Formats: sequence, C-alpha cells, structure tokens
Amino acid sequence: MKYVLLAVLTCFSIVGYAQPITSTLYIKTAGNPAKNYAVNWQVIGTGKWQLKSQFNHLDIVVKQQKDSYQFSIQAKQSVNFNLQNFYSTAFQYDQVEFLMPGLWYKKNARSSLGAPSIYEAQNWSFREDRLSTPLTGLFDTQSGSAITILRLDSLTQESLAVPGIGEMILNTHSDLGSLGFGQTDKNAYLQFGYPYQEAPKTYLRKLTLAPETMAFVSLNKGEKITLNYQITKSKTENFSHFVKQTWQYSIDTNQPEPLTNAMATKEVKAQLSQFYKQSFLTHDDLAGFSGVHLRTDIAEKKAFFEIGFVGRVLLNAFNALEYGEQVNDPQLVKMAEQIFASYLASGFNQQGFLREVVNYEHPNPELANTLSIRRQSEGIYAALLYMQYQKQKGEDVTLWEQKIRHLLNQLKTLQNKQGAFARKFSPESEIIDDAGGSSPSAVLAYVMAYKYFNDVQYLDVARHTADYLEHEIVTPAEYFSSTLDANCVDKEAAFYTAMALYYLALVTENSEQQKYINLLEQANYFVMSWYYTWDVPFAKGQMLGDVGFKTRGWGNVSVENNHVDVFIFGYLDVLNWLAKQNGDQRLINFAKVIESSMKSQLLPRKGQMFNIGKVGYYPEVVQHTNWDYGHFGKGFYNDIFAPGWVVASLWEMLTPNRAAQFLQPE
Repeated sequence: MKYVLLAVLTCFSIVGYAQPITSTLYIKTAGNPAKNYAVNWQVIGTGKWQLKSQFNHLDIVVKQQKDSYQFSIQAKQSVNFNLQNFYSTAFQYDQVEFLMPGLWYKKNARSSLGAPSIYEAQNWSFREDRLSTPLTGLFDTQSGSAITILRLDSLTQESLAVPGIGEMILNTHSDLGSLGFGQTDKNAYLQFGYPYQEAPKTYLRKLTLAPETMAFVSLNKGEKITLNYQITKSKTENFSHFVKQTWQYSIDTNQPEPLTNAMATKEVKAQLSQFYKQSFLTHDDLAGFSGVHLRTDIAEKKAFFEIGFVGRVLLNAFNALEYGEQVNDPQLVKMAEQIFASYLASGFNQQGFLREVVNYEHPNPELANTLSIRRQSEGIYAALLYMQYQKQKGEDVTLWEQKIRHLLNQLKTLQNKQGAFARKFSPESEIIDDAGGSSPSAVLAYVMAYKYFNDVQYLDVARHTADYLEHEIVTPAEYFSSTLDANCVDKEAAFYTAMALYYLALVTENSEQQKYINLLEQANYFVMSWYYTWDVPFAKGQMLGDVGFKTRGWGNVSVENNHVDVFIFGYLDVLNWLAKQNGDQRLINFAKVIESSMKSQLLPRKGQMFNIGKVGYYPEVVQHTNWDYGHFGKGFYNDIFAPGWVVASLWEMLTPNRAAQFLQPE
C-alpha cells in the first residue's frame, strides 16, 4: 500500500464554478496488496459528476447542492474498496494553519516526537472517531480565508478491525471514514475519504506511531451506500476566531441534545461518596484517599497520595467534609478532618511547599524533589475552600493561614518577568522545566488568596500572569503543556487559561474586567473544541458500545493522549456566565449536554458496574478510538486508572457557582 496523492489536480468548470476535487480509488482482493486507481470526474449534469476509473465494478455519482456533496456508491460486482478525495486550494502550505478538533491545532508543533505533528510528516489522514467533530479545516494566515470539510452522515456502525494496522478488509459494515490535510506543489489540500485511512502513520498509543492503516468496506453486487459532506468557505480574523466559528458551525450542524436518562445530582453524589468511604486510609504521617494508579478491575487501596493532578486528595477531602455535614454522615466528616489535620501537621516540606506526591509503597526521592506549579496551586485551591468554610463556622484556621501565606510567598518568587511560572521546580526553587503552560493554574490560587486575605499583592501576581497568558498563550493561540505527563497542545491548557480569566473577571471591574472577558471568549472556544459534538460508533463486543456509551459532551485529552474523560470541574459555570456576556446560547445548551452525558453514563453502582471494581469509582481513561494507553484499545478502559481526580471533577460540576460564591460573597 502506498499513500498516494496525484500531483495534478484537475478542475472541472460548471456554470463558472471550479471543482477542485480529485480522487483515488483503492481496491483490495483478499490476500493481495491493494491496487490504486486514478479517478476521473466526468460532468454529467449541472452539479453532477460520474467518477470513472479503470476499475469499473463501482458506479460512483457525486451530486452537489450549494456547499453539500453527496457520493452515491453502488457495486456492480462484489468489491472491497476505499475511496479517498483531495480538495485542493490555492493557499501555500507554509502559510496555513490546520484544525482537526480534539487532535490537531495549527501544525501541532508543540508535540513531542512520536505524536502526530509536522515534525513527523506534512501530510496526514486520521479516522473520524479521533475527532471531537468529524471535520478538517484550514485557515490561510495571509488572506484570512478558511475552508472546512464536515462529514454530515449519522455514524452509527463500527467494525472490529484486525490486525489494526496495514490493509484490512472489515468483517462488517463501518460508517467511519477519515479526514486529513497535506500539501502538493507547495499548496495545501484537505482530504476526506471512506472508509478510513490513517497515514502516513497510525497513532496506536502514547508517543507510538505504527505503520499506516487502510480499511476496506465490502459491498455485494447491487449494494449501495451514500456519503455526505459539507465544504464551506469563509473569511475570518485569525486562527482563534476560526476555532470559534468552526465550533459554532459544528454545534449548529450536529445539534447535540442532552441525554434524557441523566441521574439526579443527589443520587450521583450519593454513589460517588462511596469512593471516599472505600478509598480512605492512613499511613505513617498522612491520611488520604487512594485514588491514583489503581487497577480498574480491583480498585485496590494504595498508600499513594497526590495533592493535585491526578489524585486531588485535599479537594476530595473538602468535598467529603462539606457533603458529610450536609447529609449528616459523621464517617465522611471524620475522614475529611483526619486528612486536613494530617496535611497541616505533615503535608508541607521544610521549605514550606506542599508534599505533592507521597508514595509510601514505593518511595521515590524524585517525587519529593520535583514540584510543580499546577499541583501546588491545586492544593492551595482546596486549602482555601476549606479555610473559608471552617472560618465561616467559627473554627480557628490560623495555622492553615500561616502555612498557605508562606507557600504563596514562596511560589511568588518563582514568577518570571513575563508573568509565567515554571512548570516544574525543586524544593530549593531551582527550575527543572521552564515551560509556562501550567501558569494559569496559579491564577486561581492567587485570585482566591486575594479575596480570602484581602491582600492586593496576590491579585497583582494573578494580573501579571494574565499578561503572560494574553501575550504568549491566547493571542498566538498556543495552549500547551498544562498536563504534567505530556508536552503538547492539550485541553487542560485551554481549560485552565479560560478558568484563570474567568476568576479575574469575577473580581475586577470596568475596562479591566472587559479585557479579561475578551480574552476568555477566545480561550473558551479552544476549550470547547475538545468536547465531542457527536456520538462515536462502537462495534459489538466493544464494552463501551455494548453498554450504550455516548461520547457527546466528553472531552478528548490532548494531542499525545487520544482518549476521552470527564475533566470539567467548574467549567459549566464559565459557559453559563460567558453566554450572558457574549449572547452565545450554544454555550448554555452545550453545558446541558456535558452535564447530562456525565451524569448518565459509566457511574459504577450496584447492578451497573461498567467493568469497574467498586461502586463510585468513575472511570478515567475511556478509549473511544483506535488507541490505547497501554491495554485493551477502543471500547474499553486502560487497566490502570486514577479515579481520585475524576470524582473531584464530577463533584465540582455538581456543585455549581463555587467560584462565584467564594469570590463574590453576598
């Protein structure tokens, strides 16, 4: 098999309209390499073409109506085929930026080697279920022109593909096609085809590119299928605006609806609270919840506590405390109090930083010697929630205040002249990783500290970081390296940037507030671009499909980690608040989709365990495409998961307006 693009793209003029599409047909017989055939688009009427090639066992007709293209494919004889189409443009490849939502942004130049990026190849094709919307698009930086190709069909059927790479005749029908982009003669093109082709490499697992893949669908004599695409052209201001208008267009076209079987918030919290009761443990000088590096089928207890990404021990403790007192559950209250007491006594190192990761079972000095702005900030966030809550009850939190002030002052010394914080550093404040992608997580902590301590120096730190966000992240549209286990464009970088700007907008006024709202508007649509606007199909035998899992409302993770999860925390508040500022009702509607999707699916409970070992341990690495984090692949979870952060995320989603109530108390 060879990844083919014809060098000459023939255009057919019909009533003054140029048709810039060329096609290649691949035919495979069992046990033999596929043959490829150039396809000639022959005009047979206004807006109608017959696709002709040397292979004559397929009757292919294309009808165009405005921006919509319908391919009708009928077999004259039994055949195994793959049809790839290339839409040429006059834009120079070097001057365009590409968008494939949830997978590819610009040139993916921030990615590590081994992930799909411009460093690996210039021409790429991906199966549609990797994308949060089955769309490929480009933005020309010189003219402001944009083109997108969107698959319009309802994709409901999938087939198991063996061996997963190379040429594969699918054993049953699959609706999945592929989308992509590339260059020929220095100009950019967009690619769309059916069934899928992944080229020049297939992304199998983290930083692991395998040989290319081409799937073949079988048609018996007389069988017919139709494929529908929409090719749109527009003008836009910049890449950020292109992302915004593409997301709005995707929502308007796909019109995702909330799931109707969502559980009540009360019931979801009751089930999630079982995680607290089953995971609590004490070990030596700390108490916490065992919520990281667990086997999905066992959900065992491990003496491994993580303060922020990915365990969120203190945030879970606060949620357990607040909930325990709300429902009069003394067991939860006692657990939470033990955790906070242990961290007050033993949760800080000698320099005053939080002990981020403590693994009693397999001690690793590197864990203690590598700190991060993200985990420190997430720990401060949880501590401030706890301190305010206790203070409002009349409890003495003086010792907590002293430790958190010292920690805030320690972190402040790490802020550079541009306003960024290094992603990783040592307890002695030596920089280990100076990437600034995690910087926005600090804004949440410092804005909250400003309100709690009524100390403007903390707001000034947050403002300074916002300057960095404006000039280095939002304006150039480079949302990267927020997660601690990847170096690439990722959802959480956009997420935390938007959250930071939301927090600042809540505590400022007039022109300064409007500035943050404007920046938030840009960042928000990058966040939204990661969340699925459609439901990926699964094959029979793939557990997620067997239980009826719907991907709408779930977010892809990053360029490096190609799975979906429920990372949402308090972001629905941002969507609802921003919608009031910019009038985009789509944000409110999609917030309902996200909430309903996460409240109705994969929550382990009696009689509905979804292959998870214990009640309440909501799954994490949900593998929705041909990719795995190490085990099992599409339709299953990885065998190791971190339910600690997942429970914390869902709990915050189910506790609306937490930030506003903290920052704007009545």
